[in-house]
Amino acid sequence: MPSARPSFTRAELESYRDAEVPDLLPGPGQELHLLFVGINPGLWTAATQTHFAHPGNRFYPALLRAGVLTQAVDPAAGMTDEDREHLRERGIGITNLVRRATARADELTADELREGGERLLATIARTRPAVVAVAGITAYRQAFGVRKAQTGEQPEPVEGARLWVVPNPSGLNAHETVESLAVAYAEPAGAAGLLD
Repeated sequence: MPSARPSFTRAELESYRDAEVPDLLPGPGQELHLLFVGINPGLWTAATQTHFAHPGNRFYPALLRAGVLTQAVDPAAGMTDEDREHLRERGIGITNLVRRATARADELTADELREGGERLLATIARTRPAVVAVAGITAYRQAFGVRKAQTGEQPEPVEGARLWVVPNPSGLNAHETVESLAVAYAEPAGAAGLLD
């Protein structure tokens, strides 16, 4: 179990601005079935070195509700080694379009997002996931120059992987719920063979 949830001051969180969080990818001999792509790390994520870690983020609860994960993950204090291994064993990876941490995704520049899209293509080519799910339609449109893209499966695969754009699980995306996110995340997870 993770330690008690930390309490960061605003100044402490700000000290993590521009920090990076390493990708979570399967290890040797483990397949990558589904690669989730966030926009960029938030400050809480950078502080705990754990993707989607902010207590208000609905990513892990939605994955559990969808049946993508088989055990609850509370990453707010930092993901445990057991939690990381659970994702790896399930064939789930996590990366970001942009590596640097900010308080809000709207602090990123259009150039950063375009460069992030190019880097993501290289990551997909290297890691060869079956399915990729980008969490955030606006960031996806900017990163890949597809202004009219809609959420859901995209018409063309990328680097051999089927591609979905799914809603962002941030608490700032207020019109989404754990339930609606679970439905959206179940689609790429099912395509990746992760649902019974």
